[in-house]
Order: sequence, then structure tokens, then C-alpha cells
Amino acid sequence: MGPSPRRGSLDFVIQKHRARALHYDFRLEIGGVLASWSVPKGPTLQAGVRRLAMPTEDHPREYGRFEGVLPRSSGSGVVMLWDLGGYNPEVETSKGVRTEVAANADAVAESELKAGMLKFTLYGSKLRGSFALVRTGGIGGRDAWLLIKHKDRFCAPAYEAGDYDFSALTGRSMAQISAEGGGAPSTTLS
Repeated sequence: MGPSPRRGSLDFVIQKHRARALHYDFRLEIGGVLASWSVPKGPTLQAGVRRLAMPTEDHPREYGRFEGVLPRSSGSGVVMLWDLGGYNPEVETSKGVRTEVAANADAVAESELKAGMLKFTLYGSKLRGSFALVRTGGIGGRDAWLLIKHKDRFCAPAYEAGDYDFSALTGRSMAQISAEGGGAPSTTLS
């Protein structure tokens, strides 16, 4: 898809992370931090496909620019900036009709997150279009969410995150990041 012009009031980042198991850390800027979910199978552009998204601890915004090899003391493993960009929350204006919210976006995102149904439009280099994070009944006593792609012009049948093994920031593969190391977080997401 290539780079897209910066759009969206808030930041998002997806970090592909090879730790004990390969997963994708899906992060949305909400309330001045990066609210985070671990998505084992990675995000997709296939409409209606539900991907498990397990909440993890919030991260500071500056962590959203980290790409490199984490030491054991910090979670360990190789981290790739798989995608990044901006996003706007969406509100339903009538049945099935969603509108992006740019003004007061942070407050809307925070309110929808607390309600357990956050709809949003992503503007990334790999992921674009309308999505939802929906809280479910949980798994084994743990909170669980589903990441769902809404049907729109950005849908792509048979889209699998693993087919796009290159950094949105540096173009490096997981193997290159592992071999080259590097990666202190920068101070801004911009």
C-alpha cells in the first residue's frame, strides 16, 4: 500500500514481537498513553474476521517508536515497528453509519474503551480503514477483546499480517532486526 499522508488525531502503532511466542502488540493512544493489546494471529484487512486481542499493560507514548532487541529485563525478544500512523475514533450516527471524530478524539476514545466497544479508522502504511475493538466475556477469568475489520474499500481477502514481514519505519525484516539489534525508544511518536 505504501506510505499514507498523516491523518488521524491520535497515534497508533503495531509492534511485531517475537518473545516466547510471536504476536503483534496493537497500541492506541488514549489518555496520554498507548493502550495495548496482544494479538496472537496479527491484524487483518479481511472484513468481519475476528482476532483475539488480549489486553496488556499501557505503555508510554515514546515506546511507540521502539524497534530492536529487548533485553531479558524488559520483556526480551525482537520488536519490529510493523505499522504506525494516526487514527480517529468513530461514533455511530445512525444504524450502521459511522462517522469519524477528530475534535475531542481522546475523550471519545476513552469513553468507548470504558464501554467495551471502540470503533476507529486507522491511517497506517499497512492497515487502513474502519475497525472495532470489542470486549468479550473473557477467557479463564481474564479480560479479552476482539479486533474486527469493518467492511470498507480497504478490505483485502486473504490478507495475513505475516505476509508483510518488514518494518513500516526502517524496512527491515525480523531477521535483520535480530542480527543488527539497535533500538532505544525515541522521545516522540510524531
